[in-house]
Amino acid sequence: MKLKNFYLIILCFLVLTACVGSSTRGVFGTGVSVALDPRTLGTQIDDSIMQKNLQTRLVLNEKKYLIKLSVKVLDGRIFLRGTVDEPEEKLRVTKMAWETKGARSVNNNIKIKKKFSFKNSAQDILITSQLKTALIFNKDVKSANFNIETINKKIYVFGIARDDNEKKEIIQEAKLIVDVDEVITSILMIEDLSRQRE
Repeated sequence: MKLKNFYLIILCFLVLTACVGSSTRGVFGTGVSVALDPRTLGTQIDDSIMQKNLQTRLVLNEKKYLIKLSVKVLDGRIFLRGTVDEPEEKLRVTKMAWETKGARSVNNNIKIKKKFSFKNSAQDILITSQLKTALIFNKDVKSANFNIETINKKIYVFGIARDDNEKKEIIQEAKLIVDVDEVITSILMIEDLSRQRE
C-alpha cells in the first residue's frame, strides 16, 4: 500500500511540474513558456498585479478601453497599445499608467484616431523636440525617465524625478520654449515608488 501511495505522489509531482513548463501563454504573450521567463516569481507576481490594477482602473474610467487598449507590464515597465478617439484620452491613459504603484517607465504606443491640422501638428512636434533636446543637454535631468507630449501648444510631462530639483529643472526648461501656452506635469518622486529604479 505504501509503495502505491509513493508512486501516486511521484506521478502527481511529475504532472504538476510538467504543467509549469508546458504553458504556452505567459506575460510575454502566446508561444513563450512561463518556465523560460527570466524574471523572478516575485517580479512576475508584482507585474501581474500592476497589470490587472491598471486594466481595472482603465475599464472603470471608460468601458471601451477593455477592447481598445492593451496593457503589458514587464519588470515594472508598462507597455500600452491600442487606439483612442481624442488626444486628451491618450494623455489621461498615460497619466494613469505613470500613477500605477511600482511603475518604472511607460512606453505609450497608443494611436489617436482624430485628425489634426498640419500646422498645429508641426508646431506641437517642434515644441516637443525642443524640450526633449533641452532635457538631453541638461545634466541635472535624466531625460529617459520622462514622456513628453504636446497638444495644441500645451506640454504634458509624465515621469519619475530623482529629486525636487530635477522636477523644477524640467518645468523651467518647458517654460523657456517659445509659443507654449501651458505646462502640465504629472511627475512622481522616486522615493514614492514601491520599487527603486536602477
